[in-house]
Amino acid sequence: MDSGSGARGSKSVVTAAEAATDRADSAKAKVTVLFFGTSLTAGYGLDPSQAFPVLIAKKSVEEGVPITAINAGLSGETSAGALRRIDWVLKRPVDIVVLETGGNDALRALDTLALQANLTGIIDIIRREQPKARILLAVMEAPPNFGARYTAGFRDAYKAVAKRMGVTLLPFLLDGVAGKPELNQDDGVHPNVTGEKIVADNVWRTLKPVVDSLYR
Repeated sequence: MDSGSGARGSKSVVTAAEAATDRADSAKAKVTVLFFGTSLTAGYGLDPSQAFPVLIAKKSVEEGVPITAINAGLSGETSAGALRRIDWVLKRPVDIVVLETGGNDALRALDTLALQANLTGIIDIIRREQPKARILLAVMEAPPNFGARYTAGFRDAYKAVAKRMGVTLLPFLLDGVAGKPELNQDDGVHPNVTGEKIVADNVWRTLKPVVDSLYR
């Protein structure tokens, strides 16, 4: 999830996501979704229009519940970095936050209790700054080479935070993509164009009912 593209790359995707929604439907979207995450959210190695937040924005229009997608993905960021950045990202009102962080913690085998604390802190800040926003927490997985104990503890960190904080748990972001060379770029970490479409489907499966509820 490291790439070094930084915040500048993130900003370019924000514009593309919003433009995709505007082009697909002239009606103003009722729901704004903030995708806050790492290079996986930013769409590292892909054209900005191929990042999963943009693909989801297009799906939402096709299914009659258009969203404005804000892509706040930042490559190389750990959950500690996300905790430091979230205040700045929340300057604009949003209805839903899709929180994807922790993958870079796993690559560094960082402490899972610290991950829990950082996730909890991020959710606390979202609720303080935007109390009406719905929150979806995406599960990330640790590489199996760190051992079964660490892998299980890492996965359980997301479940524990979701239960304690009462947020919606979004199943493993890279389900059906991770570990499949044909669906990933040469680095074996970031989805290719085909894999990114699967990621978009994974996220939309959980996100759509939340968006639907805001259109009622």
